[in-house]
Amino acid sequence: MSFNVTTHQLIYKHSKVADAEKEMLLKRYDIVQHDLPKIMGQDPAIKHLSAKGGDIIKIERESKTAGKSAYYREVVEE
Repeated sequence: MSFNVTTHQLIYKHSKVADAEKEMLLKRYDIVQHDLPKIMGQDPAIKHLSAKGGDIIKIERESKTAGKSAYYREVVEE
């Protein structure tokens, strides 16, 4: 029996960032991709995205005080 972690209420929405959005993100914050926090490619929350090393993942979080906010992570392999 396996459990699908992406359907759990405590897991925020994860999505892979397109190349065009990736360029805009890096330019907007004046950073290089390796400056982003990391997320492992084997993380259960992104396994369904078929993410590979070098991809950027967008995590959309909701809170009562801040509303909706986006966080970005670079996918790394072991």
